[in-house]
Amino acid sequence: MGIKQYKPTSPGRRGATGYTFEEITKKKPEKSLTVPLKKKAGRNRQGRITVRHRGGGAKRMLRLIDFKRDKFGVPGKVAAIEYDPNRSARIALVHYADGEKRYILWPVGLKVGDTVVSGPEAEIRPGNALPLRRIPAGTAVHNVELYLKRGGQIVRSAGSSAQVMAKEERYVLLRLPSGEIRKILADCLATIGQVGNVEHSQIKLGRAGRARLMGRRPTVRGSAMSPRDHPHGGGEGKAPIGLPGPKTPWGKPALGYRTRRRKGSDKYIVRRRRGS
Repeated sequence: MGIKQYKPTSPGRRGATGYTFEEITKKKPEKSLTVPLKKKAGRNRQGRITVRHRGGGAKRMLRLIDFKRDKFGVPGKVAAIEYDPNRSARIALVHYADGEKRYILWPVGLKVGDTVVSGPEAEIRPGNALPLRRIPAGTAVHNVELYLKRGGQIVRSAGSSAQVMAKEERYVLLRLPSGEIRKILADCLATIGQVGNVEHSQIKLGRAGRARLMGRRPTVRGSAMSPRDHPHGGGEGKAPIGLPGPKTPWGKPALGYRTRRRKGSDKYIVRRRRGS
């Protein structure tokens, strides 16, 4: 995986970087594993915008990824490594011995022709999925289940990995990419290795148009709005925010004000990512 620099043929190109796609071995996706993806532009089922700054972007097909890795004991051969427009990671097409095809997240070190297996008896090798109780301490893992048989929900983005720290009866201590240490049931599945496309965080878009192609819409400063649209709006010239401090568009304090409720799973956090 490499990053390429563009020739400065325009101001937008001057600071931009892109992928070399060296690891990609197949351009078109597997037709049986793709479904149409309808854009929602940040709107919920009532049609109200619940996530701002979303909309537009290039058309995509959804690749069906096997996050559950529940095909125990059946070896699969990696047939191709592909680009997925819906995630930062690359995906690997696996042909299983019984004829089924599935996509999995592509970990570092997995090559075309390699064999991957899921189940308690699988080897500790990149791409294999095992219960956490079977994985030695110190091993890097990704695509980790939080609940049994629900499929991997965390540590799925490009370059990310969690580390198995210790084992305590029914639970395994896992250090997540954020630095948080959390207890997870020892029977939950995790995949060995680090997610590929490690250099993803070093990509510079260079111009606004590339963000628009990804479905990101512009963010307008509150101070540039009118008073009816934002608490920071209005005034002649550049007006200060004023006391009692910055606000969200809905009038809530924007800094240091807790708005989230405690989750029932917070009791499984051994050390928070902020160290408190």
